[in-house]
Amino acid sequence: MPKPLLFRFLLLLLSALPGLAVAQPPRGPLVVSPQVNPDKTITFRYLAPTAKDVKVSGQFEKAPVSMAKDGQGIWSVTVGPVKPDIYPYSFQVNGVTVMDPANVAFFPNERFKASLVDVPGDTHLIHAMRDVPHGSVNYEYYPSMEKATGSLVVYTPPGYDQNPSKKYPVYYLISGTTDTEETFFKVGKTNLILDNLLAEGKVKPMIVVMPYGNIAARVAEQTGGQKPADPTVRDGADAVKRANDFATDLVKNVIPYTEKNYRAIANRDNRAIGGFSRGGGQTLRTAFSNMDKFAWVCAYSSYLSPDEMERSYPSIVAKPDQTNKQLKLLWVSVGSDDFLYKGTVEFMDYLKAKKVNYKSLITDGGHTWMNVKKYVAETAPLLFQP
Repeated sequence: MPKPLLFRFLLLLLSALPGLAVAQPPRGPLVVSPQVNPDKTITFRYLAPTAKDVKVSGQFEKAPVSMAKDGQGIWSVTVGPVKPDIYPYSFQVNGVTVMDPANVAFFPNERFKASLVDVPGDTHLIHAMRDVPHGSVNYEYYPSMEKATGSLVVYTPPGYDQNPSKKYPVYYLISGTTDTEETFFKVGKTNLILDNLLAEGKVKPMIVVMPYGNIAARVAEQTGGQKPADPTVRDGADAVKRANDFATDLVKNVIPYTEKNYRAIANRDNRAIGGFSRGGGQTLRTAFSNMDKFAWVCAYSSYLSPDEMERSYPSIVAKPDQTNKQLKLLWVSVGSDDFLYKGTVEFMDYLKAKKVNYKSLITDGGHTWMNVKKYVAETAPLLFQP
């Protein structure tokens, strides 16, 4: 294009820009949400000028709380004060549950999509970000069952990259039903808990491998199949089969991948396994069927029924002296308001009657990640100790 024509073209383009800017739809007002106030109250805001009804629902309230709309169309409410912790929450807009679009922190889950609010304590909570050395969190992919590709989140402790000759024990940590491999990281803050405990000299440095627990869903997703519904009976045939499939994947695929790609100490005394809810059931089934692989076992808000123990793992209770020698730690914990409380306490009583040694913790609260963080903080210092 000749220079005079090019010059005239640029002038026309520049003269059109103000009109283009005017033609853009106006932006809505800035929404800050959630806002944690100094008195531990929380202000939530949601922009919805045409909505008829907006509520906020979270584990800090017993029921959804109605919000009020201002002249700009922003709905808001202040709740609390709220006990310091990390809580999932969501908005109900005209009866439809949605995440908070003003908040980048979210709860990784297959089914629901909640946002997260972190209410800090007056002193640092165990999961808080502190001025201490921090480990790394890596995302990994490995060859899984039925030619699917599995996913892992892997924590390595501070100094891992600076000392290439040092090897570490490994804690395999499994989330609950509908949770993903990210949940122990993004909600459970396992990396920060371990960083803080390491800085206090309370735990041994360890690698933590967090796998995705729903193998059937992953295979269906990658092969064009339909994602199967969750089992309706916790110890039914379908649930047990899926747990056994997970155990096979962990033992045959996840552990070899970890020990090939990370500096893991490859023996049972330096392998721990733990999990929450469904992940706790997977933990117990995997450990009890692979006693040569794990010496440390942590069940958070989970249990196996006496019938399943007698049917599938008779040697665990028939030879308690052998079991107690093999397991350096068998941990069972649950909240007093947890819907799995009764079954978990029955499991503890069953182990006691069979003279199988275990450590336990019953907290207040329910089936929540607030409790899970407590359990991780309590059990991590016990792992891999002489």
